[in-house]
Amino acid sequence: MSSSTYILDEKLIASNGSRFANYIIDIIAILFLIFVFGIVVALLGNLFGLQGIVFWLGNMSDFEGQILFLAISIFYYSFMEGIFGRSLGKFITGTVVVDENGEKPSFGTIFKRTLCRLIPFDGFSFLGSRGWHDSISDTYVVNKRDLEKEVKLFHEFNLIGSNELN
Repeated sequence: MSSSTYILDEKLIASNGSRFANYIIDIIAILFLIFVFGIVVALLGNLFGLQGIVFWLGNMSDFEGQILFLAISIFYYSFMEGIFGRSLGKFITGTVVVDENGEKPSFGTIFKRTLCRLIPFDGFSFLGSRGWHDSISDTYVVNKRDLEKEVKLFHEFNLIGSNELN
């Protein structure tokens, strides 16, 4: 194998349309997780006689709801992208989160990326070039299939003549 390092080609970066689809699908997934969380907490509260939790769940303030949404969002993105390099939206659209070398970022980088999503108006940052949660964390969202082809081609090209040198 060649010792040269692949550097991501800008042409692989996912379109804003794909990114928007990722966002919509992920918001739906997060809302579904909140729904499941509410059902599980209510069932456990009723099962174990914890009426205070059931009352809190039924009378949650808007602020508490926003905190719950943020907490589940942080869990969702950190878990999905930390384990798979992709959220549900990225699975569906065929995109993946990578670093500048086309590799899966570390969990620390993914967590940084996730926290950057909490920056107010982060969604509007895509009206320029890369979004803040991408640029601050030095990550990219690319088409997975195109990336795999590009990396394979890069390594095959670098293998040309390598047997003659050894």
